[in-house]
Amino acid sequence: MTPTPRTAGPLHGLRVVEIAGLGPAPFCGMLFADLGADVVRVDRPGAQAGNPLRPDFDLLARGRRSIVLDLKQPAGVAALLRLVDGADVLIEGMRPGVAERLGFGPDVCAARNPRLVYGRMTGWGQDGPLAARAGHDINYVSLAGALHPMGSAGGPPAVPLNLVGDFGGGGMLLAFGVVSAVLEARTSGLGQVIDASIVDGTAVLTTIIHALRAQGLWADARGTNLLDGGAHFYGAYECADGEYISVGAIEPQFYARLLELLGLDQDADFLAGHRDQRRWPALRKRLADVFRTRPRDEWCTLLQDEDVCFAPVLSLAEAPVAAHPMARKTFTTVGGITQPMPAPRFSRTPAAPPQPPTPPGAHTRELLGESGFTTAEIEDLFRTGVVTGAVATGRYTAEGDSPVRGEHAKDA
Repeated sequence: MTPTPRTAGPLHGLRVVEIAGLGPAPFCGMLFADLGADVVRVDRPGAQAGNPLRPDFDLLARGRRSIVLDLKQPAGVAALLRLVDGADVLIEGMRPGVAERLGFGPDVCAARNPRLVYGRMTGWGQDGPLAARAGHDINYVSLAGALHPMGSAGGPPAVPLNLVGDFGGGGMLLAFGVVSAVLEARTSGLGQVIDASIVDGTAVLTTIIHALRAQGLWADARGTNLLDGGAHFYGAYECADGEYISVGAIEPQFYARLLELLGLDQDADFLAGHRDQRRWPALRKRLADVFRTRPRDEWCTLLQDEDVCFAPVLSLAEAPVAAHPMARKTFTTVGGITQPMPAPRFSRTPAAPPQPPTPPGAHTRELLGESGFTTAEIEDLFRTGVVTGAVATGRYTAEGDSPVRGEHAKDA
């Protein structure tokens, strides 16, 4: 089964051309596809898309149409520009200057389609002393100041997967920037270039921490602050069975109820320790001993229906089958793969359930035809290797492999 243009969601009618890549740019494309945009992913022959395993497990590629183009050939670039002619948005995640060198930079695209919004996703940004250097999520969040505060007291920084940089500060901010520019273009009639840097976006995510620091409410020492695990009432604790629970009883009323349920409401140290930061390390050790006395499920029975800001720490396998996510249908299973549903939710234009990852090149002929190529021209493109045909891969029929391209990738 291959995806077709979306007919549901608030972005229905928006056409996005995505140059396939790694991480944040395809995540941005996924967000657009999830919410109803017709996202056309441009794959290259000879390499697989963002997932290092199998294309049919590349969930970031779900819901697209796909065309395989060799962008090192002038005819491949010409075909891409024909796609751009009818698009609202182009997004790419290559190093600065690569798109220009290949022949589809912002100036070339704007000359053909003045309303086009051109979204550029990089780690360091389009300029600056590091713009041309390779990097990964951990480097970008480090330079943005976001990695340093994460971790336990006395320990090294804790790597937050690649959720803070690639996806939060990267793909999510690119999507927000692109939608903002699309709205503006509907008034002005002119597109613009979005320079989305993971360093910039991650820095924006740290705004509240900068505010706390400016007030003297945040120390540059890991594991000693209100929100970094320093407070005994805000953190994760191991249970008797080796599982973990989380508490976040910041407000006095939640803290007081937590102490009552734990039998600590007459303990002078805990009563005085809610706002006395000097007591936090000792109280954290004492609370850790309390939570080790029962398995996680028993703590859930005691605390989950109380206003103490509590939740079990669930694994990726447990979260989809937990009662609350199941009730809200937060996850779904498509093609045998459990995955998150599109978010957020819309009351009048709800998004459709996600479609399977797109087989690379599955819509090559279809998209060339839509762009005005004749049957003879299409056959010539296949004959010369500018585009590729269908091959069997994974659980479905796909048309060739797709490119590994991203802000980390080597220049073309």
